[in-house]
Amino acid sequence: MEDLSIYLKPTYYIDYDSPLISKISKKIAASNPDRTARAVFNFVRDRIIYTPYSQFYLPEHYPASKTLERGEGFCVQKAVLLAALARANGIPARLVFADIRNYLVPQKLWEMMKTNLFAYHGYNELYIDGRWIKVTPTFDLGMCKRLKLRPVEFDGHNPAIFHRYDLNGRLHIEYINDHGHFADLPYEKIMDGLRRAYTKDLLRRWKDSSLQTQER
Repeated sequence: MEDLSIYLKPTYYIDYDSPLISKISKKIAASNPDRTARAVFNFVRDRIIYTPYSQFYLPEHYPASKTLERGEGFCVQKAVLLAALARANGIPARLVFADIRNYLVPQKLWEMMKTNLFAYHGYNELYIDGRWIKVTPTFDLGMCKRLKLRPVEFDGHNPAIFHRYDLNGRLHIEYINDHGHFADLPYEKIMDGLRRAYTKDLLRRWKDSSLQTQER
């Protein structure tokens, strides 16, 4: 029998013991675990706007409470927040990482990255009904409507990860490499992975872009 206690604890990153996370988690709580999980998923997906230009290069950019305060974040930051809100409501949650290809990268992002590879894409597994279920709260509904992407919907029971094709049948997301699951954010492992996957010039452009976004 798997020991789930490690997936229920607060950490520096999954800081559901912070006042802000605690307050929001109580508001989200529903009548049973699957409804609560669905409510948590929808909150993180849509109330935290997706941006690939969020700061990423220091540990203090990742705590769930900081992402909640900002109201925006990229995939890893949103996954950490989902884990925090789930654990605060007694739902075991862990982080999962994979390399993916996005065949519909917006022009602005393409100009910064010059690649469609997204290394260490972060999402979640929630323990519901005696099994781990993969969920991806990354792209908010507003973004999906603007770009005509198929939104990820979670019913509280079945996996909810990126769709392979968009609403027009175009190839969108391909999962190409699984990095496994973690009870807490493996910050150093992610940073090492980004340095292996991307050039120093790209990481510099990403950092510069995130700083410019913060200043606006």
